[in-house]
Amino acid sequence: MFRTALRNVLAHKARLLMTVLAVMLGVAFVSGTLVFTNTISDALQKQSAKGFDHIDVAVTAEWREPEGDKPGEYHELTPAMVDDSAGVPGAARAIGVVQGFTALAGKDGKLVGDGFQSQGGNYWGDDDPRYPLTDGRAPKGADEILIDSETAKRTGYQVGDTVRMSVDGPVLEPVVTGVFTTDDGNVAAGGSLTLFDTATAQRMFGKAGTFDEIAVKAKDGVSEAALQSQLEKALPAGTVSTRTGGELADAQAEMIASSMSGLKQGLLVFAGIALFVGTFIIANTFTMLVAQRTRELALMRAVGASRRQVTRSVLIEAFLVGAVAAVVGLLTGVGIGAGLRSLVGSLGATMPDGPLVVTPGTVGTAFAVGILITMLAAWLPGRRAAKIPPVAAMSSVHAQATTRSLVLRNTLGALFAGAGVAVVLVATTMDASDGQAPMGLGAVLLIIGVFVLTPLLSRPLIAAAAPVLRLFGVSGKLARQNSVRNPRRTAATASALMIGLTLITGMTVVAGSLQKSIDKMASSSIKADYVVSMANGHGLTPDVGRMLREADGVTAVSPMRNAAARIDGETAFLTGVDGAAIGGLTEFPVREGAFEVGDTRIVVDHETAERRGWKAGSGLTIAYEDGKKQKLTVAGVYEGNEMFRGIMLDTATLAPHQSDPDDMLLLVKTSDGASDAAKDSLAKALGANPAIKIQDKQDLSNELAQMFTLILNMVYGLLAMAVLVAVIGVINTLAMSVFERSQEIGMLRAIGLDRQGVKRMVRLESLVISLFGGVLGIGLGVFFGWAAGQLLGARMPTYELVLPWERLTLFLLLAGVVGVLAALWPARRAARLNMLQAIKTE
Repeated sequence: MFRTALRNVLAHKARLLMTVLAVMLGVAFVSGTLVFTNTISDALQKQSAKGFDHIDVAVTAEWREPEGDKPGEYHELTPAMVDDSAGVPGAARAIGVVQGFTALAGKDGKLVGDGFQSQGGNYWGDDDPRYPLTDGRAPKGADEILIDSETAKRTGYQVGDTVRMSVDGPVLEPVVTGVFTTDDGNVAAGGSLTLFDTATAQRMFGKAGTFDEIAVKAKDGVSEAALQSQLEKALPAGTVSTRTGGELADAQAEMIASSMSGLKQGLLVFAGIALFVGTFIIANTFTMLVAQRTRELALMRAVGASRRQVTRSVLIEAFLVGAVAAVVGLLTGVGIGAGLRSLVGSLGATMPDGPLVVTPGTVGTAFAVGILITMLAAWLPGRRAAKIPPVAAMSSVHAQATTRSLVLRNTLGALFAGAGVAVVLVATTMDASDGQAPMGLGAVLLIIGVFVLTPLLSRPLIAAAAPVLRLFGVSGKLARQNSVRNPRRTAATASALMIGLTLITGMTVVAGSLQKSIDKMASSSIKADYVVSMANGHGLTPDVGRMLREADGVTAVSPMRNAAARIDGETAFLTGVDGAAIGGLTEFPVREGAFEVGDTRIVVDHETAERRGWKAGSGLTIAYEDGKKQKLTVAGVYEGNEMFRGIMLDTATLAPHQSDPDDMLLLVKTSDGASDAAKDSLAKALGANPAIKIQDKQDLSNELAQMFTLILNMVYGLLAMAVLVAVIGVINTLAMSVFERSQEIGMLRAIGLDRQGVKRMVRLESLVISLFGGVLGIGLGVFFGWAAGQLLGARMPTYELVLPWERLTLFLLLAGVVGVLAALWPARRAARLNMLQAIKTE
């Protein structure tokens, strides 16, 4: 049976090539994902591990739990603790570490690196072992800084240059006194690191006299564990925690692996979709191969082969096909992994150098996926072939699906589809977090149900195309009949395309609807002309607000300032605003009372009010972060949204209780409204600061739209693999169908159908099948997009369904193009058949 299976594989090389290609693409996607993520993760881990070479034990502050009405906070690491750490017997040195955000502008005035990777820190003394100097000297005072060597290369800055930078708003112009090297992972990933002397760094980052961490290096011969034990005895119990350099490296490696796991899982989901689509092709291919070898298999049964041996021979063929596809897919996947790393680098993201990592797990996964998927898909056709009676098969009496089997299939399909629709509809009535799992289950049930029902649906939907097909004469009529001749085959071919278009359509509908709702939210709740914020999302110093108030043309400014407090023994977060200006800068529907903020009057969003049982006129007592209490009155309850919600009170009331206030954003209104001139005026007032974003409502919408567009384009690119596999399926089905109908095509040619007519027939058949899959996919995608929108709408009052008709039409046209392109080779092959040899074909 093995020799027979091997002979059959070699005899059908051309027909199995497309199956190998489909499996290979899926395996390549999986292995390429694993190679890419493992390579990047390994390089980042090795790079980050170097950063702990100068630390044997790190001391950090412990969190102090809330006491009574005082909010929780971290203990402080003081200079005395640094001295105590340096004084333990096993310590060679101790360094107080200060860290924070620092935005450095290049010579073009733009921010260097991504906002979240632009970091600052302190240089310890005159010779910090963490940052070896390659040029210059240590910084002294607020007007001197050091920059890392990678940033110096990218920007062209040298020792002695004056640079523009910012920490929390105002522009600074220090001089570069030195350049250093570092193994910092953010710098390796394209960020920047700017260093000040310790006192300046503490003042800049709002940590006067304290440190974020104490890095302790052990003496020669002293182990990390011994040093850690000494430090724990020397430092105040309960105020600090210690971790060894090895523990820090392990934690960093775990964090990198965790951050990469999301990317890996996302890519593997799309690889799984491509493989799932590929199973239809494999099942179709083996179904047709088995049908074409019905007599051969029957003869084997007649001379003594058992049903199990027949099934086993088909599975052996599938094993050989899967093994070949796995080998080629693995090699291709290694190339894809290398290509993805190069692509990420060409897009501007800096990745650490390192070799390609091909683990035994990647190799095993490639072979397991390729072989198992192929064998599972081929098992049902092999089992079906083994059940055909030998006499019926040798007499060419092909077993047609019985009425009972069709009724059972359609009943099961209807039950699955009905259950799926019901579960999805129930999920739309749930809360956003509670409804996700039921909606996912309902989507799976519905897709399974539609797939089972596809043979039944193919007849009426393809019949709807009959009026158009009649325009093509005999070729159109034959194409329609061929499309519905074998509904199961047509269904499997169309379903492969249906799945890809379902996901693409659903994502498009959700993204378009979200964008519209965000635009509506911004336009309805913001009356300010501009929103000013830091590029990295951190807070702005109150000085920025004062600078804007003094700028020409500015009529109103209000901060949105966050602060922690305690209400009824629970931690709550307040939003400080300018009570006199906020009413003219925002517009919220008021459910109760009036939107009045000032003195002891506050406003609360409706969700917070409902949760705490507050109404207009309710009184409450707030304990601020300094421990002082104050009685406040709810003046009104407003309808919050995703952008603005919470407890709003006047900054004049809040500020006296804050030791280091900062504003998350500023709302600004100008006398002439939003315009390029007004934006330029605000930028000049802030010193053309590279770290500050000045955005009008359209800019906010465009920023969010850019994010959605990027995500959507990534999804399109990843799902293109599934569509490509579906195209291969259409080609494979048509090519094998042409071979199966060689005698029929020969007869058609003999009675007068010319070559052009044969080509047209095959192309139209392919077009009809592809459009059938496209219609199902778009229909399901719109339904899932609507259902997902219902969940989102529960949290976004401005959400409304938007159907992008232009894109939906484009997707349908894409399905048609897929059908036309997929038919090129099979149609040409059918037209070139020799009619006399075809007629003699059995």
